[in-house]
Amino acid sequence: MESAKSKGKVVIIGAGFVGATAAFSLTMSGMASELVLVDVFKEKAMGEAMDLNHGLCFMGQMSISDGHYSSVKDADIIIITAGAARKPGETRLDLAKKNVGIIKDMVPKIMEHYNGGVILVVSNPVDILTYMVQKLSGLPVGKVIGSGTVLDSARFRYQISKHAGVDVKNVHGYIVGEHGDSEVPAWSVTHIAGKRMQDDTSLDKELIFQEVRDAGANIIKYKGATYYGIGVSITRICEAILKDQNSILTVGSVIDGHYGINDVALSVPSIVNKEGLVSLYDVNFSEEDLVALRKSADKIKEVLEQVK
Repeated sequence: MESAKSKGKVVIIGAGFVGATAAFSLTMSGMASELVLVDVFKEKAMGEAMDLNHGLCFMGQMSISDGHYSSVKDADIIIITAGAARKPGETRLDLAKKNVGIIKDMVPKIMEHYNGGVILVVSNPVDILTYMVQKLSGLPVGKVIGSGTVLDSARFRYQISKHAGVDVKNVHGYIVGEHGDSEVPAWSVTHIAGKRMQDDTSLDKELIFQEVRDAGANIIKYKGATYYGIGVSITRICEAILKDQNSILTVGSVIDGHYGINDVALSVPSIVNKEGLVSLYDVNFSEEDLVALRKSADKIKEVLEQVK
């Protein structure tokens, strides 16, 4: 019988908006027994740890501290949120080059102390960085996963629920491919109570997808950054790992041969448990969805070729 709370060690590298929000969400969940924050600005990590510790009497017992790369020893999950944010006028390729440089410096420092656990990459562009972390670390594919389109899929479900007038928990659907402009709404495998949304002519599918695709940019325009949605998405992925749930999530991983796609990291429905990503879950995408998924893979490869 699965315990109500699973205990484990989680290390978050990067204590900015996303890392700090993920830390707060994980603390609220009570799933971990130990949480360590690591940041190049050590005082930022110290402050976040102190702030979280001061609320523990209202949440539950766990150890929260700031640390160093050596803290990844014995971690069940190592979450990478560190990286530069995209600046106005900066291209996606500019950001990729900058953050690949950061990853190339970071991964050897992690691997010096790594002795197990799952590495969860969240920093953007997440598909590029997931690929680079897996290759640089030399770890098996399933041990390095990206947050991928877990948040995009949550936004997709929310927008469908809003338009269809049903509880979001009763909407089942996925955004696959890139976490970015070429992402794909997999309408062929999206349903409510078994009713395929592909066949539902009452929904404005183009509008729904536009709302999903533009959500991140709109949030940044309104408030400067996105962190609540991704914070709880990170917690959901951690739950699947810490509780050994065999959950199907659209995390990112390096794909080699599946769906006619090779040597690129992107997101498709995958089974996640304490070992990380244990397998891709084969779904019957329509030919239209498959074509779009392969085009998305090609878009990611174009950037990969320039930053490798």
